[in-house]
Amino acid sequence: MYFLIVSGMSGAGKSRAAATLEDLGYYCVDNLPIELIPRFAEICLAATERYERVALVTDVRVGGDFQQLFDSLDSIKSMGCDYRILFLDTDTPTLIRRYKETRRKHPLMDKGVTMTAAIEKERDLLSALRNRADFVVDTTGLSAAGLRERLLALFSGADNGGAFEVIVQSFGFKYGIPPESDLVFDVRFLPNPYYEMSLREKNGTDPAVRDYVFQGGTADVLMGHLTTLIDFLLPRYMAEGKSNLIISVGCTGGKHRSVAIAEALSGHLRGREYGVVTMHRDYHR
Repeated sequence: MYFLIVSGMSGAGKSRAAATLEDLGYYCVDNLPIELIPRFAEICLAATERYERVALVTDVRVGGDFQQLFDSLDSIKSMGCDYRILFLDTDTPTLIRRYKETRRKHPLMDKGVTMTAAIEKERDLLSALRNRADFVVDTTGLSAAGLRERLLALFSGADNGGAFEVIVQSFGFKYGIPPESDLVFDVRFLPNPYYEMSLREKNGTDPAVRDYVFQGGTADVLMGHLTTLIDFLLPRYMAEGKSNLIISVGCTGGKHRSVAIAEALSGHLRGREYGVVTMHRDYHR
């Protein structure tokens, strides 16, 4: 039996994540009291055909003391239940904007507490859980469809804890470095198609843009070094027990150079013993 603990910042998309997981066949429970998790696991084990995959959504509403959660997870592991932790994160300005749009109150906003202070308090309370997470998904630049795509890539496999996943994503430095990145590569030194009017509105998936980025041979030299480094690192990350590796490739706007290099790197990695997911965070901006 497999448990997925879903947590993260309030407003980061946990409800949308739960809806996607339900579509994948998970039995989802929101805000189950922590002390009931071992008992709930016992019930699930007694009815394995129905509860083969369970997602438990928990957040700051449990009170902020996550040591009891860790103890409960250790307890269900001793029963033979495997588990992973998914943490959804979002930067503070985006969370403030989302709360203003929905006109909802942050759960930690007591009288006299600002929205910013409440968010930062929550971030501090959740830090231990974030550090324990197997998967950290930053939803700052993700639409609802983008979040769904990311979760499908991570959890649509039959064995949600065993397959190593490589996520290659492009981004624009002007919009911030993706905080979930394991490796970040800056390709702003490559030829920039933005200054060619015929290419400006296209993106790095277009063959003409790709050819422009790779003109002169510098990008080919980069790819030689980059693929050698990644080929060296991946087996060692896998041997260490990591469940996924997030490689972020950035240029100024995240539309041309980073997209072309991310596509090329993904093409190099495909067809191996691990899954490869390609994402372009900013190329529609």
